[in-house]
Amino acid sequence: MLSITAQKRDPKHSLDALRKSGLVPAVVYGRKEESMPIAISAREFERLFKQAGETTVVSVNGIGESKDTLIHDVQIHPVSGSIIHADFYALEKGKKVELNIPLTFGQSPAEKNGLIVVKSLYEIEIKVAPHEIPHTLTVDLSSLVNVGDHLTATQIPLPKSAELITAADEIVASVTEFKEEKVEVTPASGPVEGGVAAPATAQKNDAKEE
Repeated sequence: MLSITAQKRDPKHSLDALRKSGLVPAVVYGRKEESMPIAISAREFERLFKQAGETTVVSVNGIGESKDTLIHDVQIHPVSGSIIHADFYALEKGKKVELNIPLTFGQSPAEKNGLIVVKSLYEIEIKVAPHEIPHTLTVDLSSLVNVGDHLTATQIPLPKSAELITAADEIVASVTEFKEEKVEVTPASGPVEGGVAAPATAQKNDAKEE
């Protein structure tokens, strides 16, 4: 299990001063956990977040009893791109957690034959025991061969403890045929002479100048 060391922080203290010292303000909370303001190393958390994302259990240590958590939300500075705040959701022991798991796709025989595989979903929602939370779920596309073939959410293999929350008949990927868009040519105005549109004849003005 991945872990990070934290320290309790006084919410009255300046967040800017905290960030300048190389720390990121954060909070740990849960359904049965009171919100606890903490501070963590910015460098350590950036490395951890790249590895864990939001679907890997992270043990938060240094604040009394260690807490198994999920990184629930991360705020990024719009200009510098640095992490300015993080939320850790504390998991209940023996309780399943609901979350969205990203999908990764293999290649299908249909693509090798010049057909197009349309991916309709890039994540599915499941309810699963914390120790079986998958980082990603792999979608096997080997059964997609012909136009009209498709896979639904219920066909994605899940961990033993997992329950599918996304609708079972939700289409994840399907095969379609590549169709070149036809460009309609607008006919030129005026009579056609020898296959070439003749220029429009100027209207004669019958009015006479007096």
